[in-house]
Amino acid sequence: MKLQQLKYLLAIVDNGLNITAAAERLYTSQPGVSKQLKLLEEELGLQLFVRKGKSLGSVTAAGEQVIGRARMIMQEVDNIRSLASDYYHEEEGTLSIATTHTQARYVLPDVIREFRDRYPRVSLNLHQGTSEQIADMVQANEIDFAVATGSHDLFGDLLLVPSYHWDRKIIVPKDHELAALDRKLTLEDLAKHPLVTYVFSFGGQSSLKRAFADRGLEPDVVFTARDADVIKTYVRMGLGVGIVASMAEDCDDSKDLAALDAEGLFPRSTTWIGFRKDIVLRRYMLDFVQLFAPHITTDQLERTRHVRSQTDIDDLFRDAPLPVRGGCRDDIIEAA
Repeated sequence: MKLQQLKYLLAIVDNGLNITAAAERLYTSQPGVSKQLKLLEEELGLQLFVRKGKSLGSVTAAGEQVIGRARMIMQEVDNIRSLASDYYHEEEGTLSIATTHTQARYVLPDVIREFRDRYPRVSLNLHQGTSEQIADMVQANEIDFAVATGSHDLFGDLLLVPSYHWDRKIIVPKDHELAALDRKLTLEDLAKHPLVTYVFSFGGQSSLKRAFADRGLEPDVVFTARDADVIKTYVRMGLGVGIVASMAEDCDDSKDLAALDAEGLFPRSTTWIGFRKDIVLRRYMLDFVQLFAPHITTDQLERTRHVRSQTDIDDLFRDAPLPVRGGCRDDIIEAA
């Protein structure tokens, strides 16, 4: 038995037992309504209407009982929808987010500030970690949203909404020889120096190492950390040349560090925001998604509430141009 069948049944009764009028009211076909009524009667093993030829003449005694209960069921369906709507529009609750240091330190502050202004009664919990640690939090059902880059194989339980692209920046002391180059950096230039960069993922070869390998080069990675600020600290100590996400270029760094463009040296990365497939997305949650990824239209945001597969998400955002995030005063430098 389907709710649609009960809906059709009540429409027939409310339209004077006229199946054609019921179909018009429901914006569907008369044969479709007749078929569903027949299937309902067959499943119940009851005749709900007395028939006169191809028309319905009256309601049977059994039909009266079924119709009464169908009205109660559909009223409860309406109550559930009303409850869901109230829940969706509530402006208080909690939102737990897991992300990397770079996102938490350089991207999310403005988003969270705006979100808090809109929803002061929503408690925010921000967790930081590597992609593997974030995936563990997802598995433990500890978070609502995850914000990370790549590593799709770790997050099969999430629906991932692409949010923006980013390239890398090379960070060196201002008096470093690379800062004095009057041309664009090459991988060969970087391969001559010890490198300080992010912790590599445990799963597969990193895109950074692969870029060097494709040129027949072996990078001398002497230090890794998950925190871009820690990487900068060791660059200042002279431990090596820093390679960080473009968003991690801070204007205050320019006092003693030079940020050099590395666009094209490494594959462009894409950051996404993901949520569990079984989550009921409330309005404040969707607003957070749109604040983080403002390229998402209101229509796409509303449709996101109802998708339950990554294929649906990919189709929904396939043609959406993503911004490319820079650093310092070039937070968003283009759409691509």
